[in-house]
Amino acid sequence: MDILFHVTTPGSARLLAPLARAARRCGASFACFFTHEGVLGLEEEELLAALQAAERAVVCEESWHRFLPGKACPVETGSQTVNSALMGEARQVVSL
Repeated sequence: MDILFHVTTPGSARLLAPLARAARRCGASFACFFTHEGVLGLEEEELLAALQAAERAVVCEESWHRFLPGKACPVETGSQTVNSALMGEARQVVSL
């Protein structure tokens, strides 16, 4: 994979959506890992639409349950071990 977007802040969704669309336009493969308050961005429809082009979109299960308890998760859930694996696979990591 070319890029891993590591999403940790609540305002990252407004940055990630256009970055994901740009990656798709230029043919770059990408994945996203959402952790801590970054999971809040997954409530944004624009971001969810942009993530359709991602190889993987994974949320830290612990963070999801902490910040959005009781809500259905729209992407794959995983652990920080998945985060580490994605970082190892990525040619570049962009932290938001």
